[in-house]
This record gives sequence, structure tokens and C-alpha cells, in this order.
Amino acid sequence: MLAQIEEFMEYVLENIASIAIILFEFVGVGIIIWSGITGFIKWLKRSGDTGIYLARGLAMGLEFKMGSEILRTVIVREWKEIAIVAGIIALRAALAFLLHWEIKEEKREHS
Repeated sequence: MLAQIEEFMEYVLENIASIAIILFEFVGVGIIIWSGITGFIKWLKRSGDTGIYLARGLAMGLEFKMGSEILRTVIVREWKEIAIVAGIIALRAALAFLLHWEIKEEKREHS
């Protein structure tokens, strides 16, 4: 009986995590696409804050995508998969750090 409850709870958790992963991925990609399109329009208009706007949008999109990778650790079963997810998280964290650094530099140049 206890084993059946445990299996059911694991099944529910995996499904909730899978749905959340898809939603986070979708939102992250949507933010990146929207930021890219509006950033391009700002660039065409020669707006001075194009770089900051684009970097902020990319950073926000990456944060959602990183959230989906963290949730993915809930449903992986093998050490090889965990290592791949950890590598993806590390790369996205490095990208987010570089984008935040670029935003600070852009703000300092405009001030």
C-alpha cells in the first residue's frame, strides 16, 4: 500500500514538473524572441538604450530557461543526465552573469 502511494506521488510530481518545464521554456523563449524583435526595432530607430533593453530581455529569458533546467533535475534518473543538466545550468548561469555585467557597463557608459 505504501509503495503504491509513493509511486502515485512520484507520478504526479513528474507530471507537474514536466508541465512546469514546458511552461518555463515557452515563457523564456517568448521573452527572448520579443526582446530580439523590439530590440531590432529600437536599433533601427537608433535608440540609445537598445543594448540595455536587449541585454535585460535576454537575461530575463535565460532566467526562465534556467528555471526549467533546475526543474528538470527533479525528473532525471541517471547520473549522466544529471551531469548534462548541471552543465547546461552552469552555461546559462555564466551567460546570465555576463549579461548582467554588460547591463551594468552600459548603464555606466550612459551615466
